[in-house]
Amino acid sequence: MKKINSSWRKNGKLALSLFLAIFLLGCNSKKENPATESFRDLNKNGKLDSYEDPKAALEDRIEDLLSQMNTEEKAGLLFNAISGIDMGEDMGRVDSLITKVMINHLDMPGAATAKELLELNNTVQKIAEGTRLGIPVTFYSDPRHSLRFSEAAGKDRYHSRWPSELGFGAIGDPDLIRTFGDISRQEYTALGIRLALHPMADLATEPRWFRTYTTFGEDAELSAKLTKAYILGFQGDTLNNSSVLTMTKHFPGGGPQKDGMDAHFETGKEQVYPGGMFDYHLKPFVDGALPAKTAQIMLYYGVPVGITEEQVAFGFNREIVTDLLRDSLGYQGVVCTDWALVSDNPAKKASAWGVEDLSQKERVKKILDAGVDMFGGESCADLVVELVKEGSISEARIDASIRRILHDKFVLGLFDDPYLKEENLKVFENESFKEKGKEAQRKSLVLLKNEKNILPLSKNIKVFSEGLDPEALTGYATVVKTPQEADIILLKLTTPYTPVTDTNYFLERIFHQGRLDFPDAEKRKLLDLIHTKPTVSILTMNRPAVIPEINTASKSLIVDFDCEDEILVEMIFGEFNPTGNLPIELPSSVEAVENQKEDVPHDSENPLYPFGHGLSYEEYSNFE
Repeated sequence: MKKINSSWRKNGKLALSLFLAIFLLGCNSKKENPATESFRDLNKNGKLDSYEDPKAALEDRIEDLLSQMNTEEKAGLLFNAISGIDMGEDMGRVDSLITKVMINHLDMPGAATAKELLELNNTVQKIAEGTRLGIPVTFYSDPRHSLRFSEAAGKDRYHSRWPSELGFGAIGDPDLIRTFGDISRQEYTALGIRLALHPMADLATEPRWFRTYTTFGEDAELSAKLTKAYILGFQGDTLNNSSVLTMTKHFPGGGPQKDGMDAHFETGKEQVYPGGMFDYHLKPFVDGALPAKTAQIMLYYGVPVGITEEQVAFGFNREIVTDLLRDSLGYQGVVCTDWALVSDNPAKKASAWGVEDLSQKERVKKILDAGVDMFGGESCADLVVELVKEGSISEARIDASIRRILHDKFVLGLFDDPYLKEENLKVFENESFKEKGKEAQRKSLVLLKNEKNILPLSKNIKVFSEGLDPEALTGYATVVKTPQEADIILLKLTTPYTPVTDTNYFLERIFHQGRLDFPDAEKRKLLDLIHTKPTVSILTMNRPAVIPEINTASKSLIVDFDCEDEILVEMIFGEFNPTGNLPIELPSSVEAVENQKEDVPHDSENPLYPFGHGLSYEEYSNFE
C-alpha cells in the first residue's frame, strides 16, 4: 500500500505539473489571441471587438460600433421599415432591405403560426449576421392580444386573448394590466418581437375618433396609471435582455381630432384645443410613460392648431420634439414618427401635414432637424445619405440618434444572441396565461341597464340570437330560429360609422369614422326586433354609440370591449358578477356629440350614461 501511494504521489506531481503548464500556456495564448475564444465575430475580422463583447461596458460597445459604421449603415438604422413579408413568398424583399438598404428594424407578420414566426426570426437574423457589421434586426409589432387581432389572424390563434385597451380602462386595475404586460412580454419574446408599438396614452375626449377603442378612455389620471403599469409589464423595472421595448404613442396626445376625423388622412390633419386642454393631454405621458421610463415614444400625425408658432405636424415640429419633449420634459429615449410621413404607400398618402409642398428629401431633413430619431414605415435611407454627403445634415446629428437606437439593441441582448429555440413556444401552452386573459375580459364587461332584474337569465330558456355566436349558448339555452319562438332576444351590435368608398387608399376604407348613430332604416329594423320580445342588447364598443331609443326599448344593456362570445354568455347567465365601469361617456344625442369640445373630457351634455357608470348583479335580489 505504501509503495502504491508513493508511486501515485510521484506520478501525480508530474501530471499536475504538466497540467498546470498546459493550462497556463493556454491562458497566455488566449490573452495574446482573443480570436481563439468563442464569440460572435460579427464584423468577421478575427478578433473580439468591444461591441461584440457581452462583458464590455454598454457605452464602450455603442461607441465602438458607431466608430465602425459608415454613413449608409447609420442611415439604415434610422428606419422602422414595412417588410411586406408574406409567409408564402421568398425572402427577396427582406434580404434586399437588410443587405442593400441596411435596414434592421422590421415588422413581424400577423397571419402565421408561432413556429413559422420563430423560423422567420432565425432566418432574418441569419441574413443580418451576414452583413458587414452583423447588426441584428429588431422586430416590432402593433398589439396582438385582442380578439380583433385573433380574428384577423384566422387559424393562427395562439396568443392569450385580452380585452381592448378601452376594456382595461373599464377595469381600471394597474396590477392586472401589469400582469397583462408581463404575459404579453413572454409571448412576444418567444416570437422574436422586441419592440411593442404601444401602449396608446392618448385620451378619447372626442367620441367620434376611430381610435377610441385603443385608448384607456377619456380620463387623464386613469390613463396615466394604466399607461405606467402597462409599460412596466412589458419592459420591467429596468431594461434587460428579457424586456420588450415599448414605443408609447402618440405624443403629445392624439385624441382631440377636429370633428373626430383621424389625422392619418388630410381630412383630419387638424388637432384642436377649443377648451385649452393641451396640458391635460400630456398627463398620461408626464405622469405615466415617462416615470415608467418608456424606451421609445411615437409622435402623432396632426398639426397642433394654435399651439406652436410653426403650424406643421408633430413629426416635423421642433417646438414639440426638441423644446417640449427633450428640453422641458427631459426625455432622452428614442423618438419615432408615426408611419409614412415622407412618401406615399398603398395604405395612405404621406401624412406630410403642413409641409405638403416639400420634396421627400426636404421632409426627411425637417424631421431630423425637429429632433426625431427614427422614421416609421419608411425605407428611404438613401435620402439621409444624400443629406449627410451634401452637408445639409451633419454626421454628429445622425450619431446622436444612432447612440440612442444602438443603446436599445444592446440592452435587449440582440447582439449577443438573437436566435430562438422551439422550446420557447411552450409559453403558448400556458393555460394560466389564457385564463388570465379571460379573467380580464370578464372584469371589463359593463352592465349599464338591468330593468326588472332581467339578468342574469335562467338556464334552459328559449333564446333568439342575432350577432352572437349560437355555439356560445350551448349548455345554457335553447337557440330558436325566430324571435316569435323565443323567451328572450340576445342582440349584439357594434358602433355605427360612415363608410368611405371614394378613396384609393385601403386604410381609409377600414377606418370607422363619422356617425355614431344608426341610419333610420337600420334603426327601425333593430327596434322592430327589440319590441318583439324582451331583449338584452350588447354593444361592442369601439366608439361610444348614440343609441337612446335602443337603450329605452331594451330590457338590459351591456357594453363589451372585444370580448369572446363565450365570456358574454357566462355573464348573461350569471356565472360571474359584472364589475366594469364606463371609461368614456355614452352620449344621449348626435347634437350633444357635435357640441362637445374635442379636447375636453366628461363634457357631453346629459349623457345617456356618464363616465364611471356600471351596475352589478349584487344590487339585485335574484343573483346568487
